[in-house]
Amino acid sequence: MKISWIKSSSDKNSFKIPENLGFNVISLNDNDEVDQKIDELIKNHCNTIILSNEIAGFSQKINNEYAKMKNIDIIISRDKYYKL
Repeated sequence: MKISWIKSSSDKNSFKIPENLGFNVISLNDNDEVDQKIDELIKNHCNTIILSNEIAGFSQKINNEYAKMKNIDIIISRDKYYKL
């Protein structure tokens, strides 16, 4: 089971804990490349992809193509940031 997180490079709040723990958190410089990055992760057998709410809005395929894939889980995180 491979899990990856995707966020915008300007987003400094999302996915801090997974990033600090060394998990695969990808920061995109160009938000329009989100579908290309998801396709790349799927080809590399990543089966769970978590997107920040901001970056999910840039995906053209999230509702049409990725939602139909049974072996891939796409999760969109909430907007709210909770301080620990």
